[in-house]
Amino acid sequence: MPTQAPDNIEAKADCYSAQERGAMEWTQRLRGRWLGPLLSLLASVGVTANHVTGLSLLCGLAFCPLYFWWPPAAFVMLALHVLLDGLDGPLARHTGTASRKGSLTDSTADQTVIAATTITLMATPDPVIGILPGGVYIFLYTLVVAFAMVRNALGIPYSWLVRPRFYVYGWLLVETYLWPHTIDYVLWLFNALLAYKMATGFFKIRNKM
Repeated sequence: MPTQAPDNIEAKADCYSAQERGAMEWTQRLRGRWLGPLLSLLASVGVTANHVTGLSLLCGLAFCPLYFWWPPAAFVMLALHVLLDGLDGPLARHTGTASRKGSLTDSTADQTVIAATTITLMATPDPVIGILPGGVYIFLYTLVVAFAMVRNALGIPYSWLVRPRFYVYGWLLVETYLWPHTIDYVLWLFNALLAYKMATGFFKIRNKM
């Protein structure tokens, strides 16, 4: 028999932890106010949240070929990916189209960019990221996000989560221009935290079944 979420906990279909949710909802309201004119303009010309998510995905993926040809342009596209990733949610709420499908699409796009950029940096002639730390990072990050969504759907959210992608993206600038051969150490640090959250997520879900 399927286990139902407790009555006092609303099942969610996103990947936020309980600790993140309050701050996330507050920043969403804040972005909605600050970006109101832009959101209204986008809505008036027929731009949807899915369009923004798709453009964000394309910008993130553009990092991959550009890093081989012109790294500064690659970092510009990665920055655009991050900025657009913060716009699709407010636009969906502004237009009243926020949904579980949109949340899944957004999370999938984010994980796709994480995997693609990491693989790109593992595949450079002089690898920026080692195969082992990079592969473990992709594997664990994907599992933690998936477990977070399952736990939220079951009404047993993580109490806290680590989301290293922004730190890793930022450190890529340090790695490229200031302090080379350091990003693997950063990845191993986050891999340890992700491994812990992956294990606790798995056992929590297993015990709920």
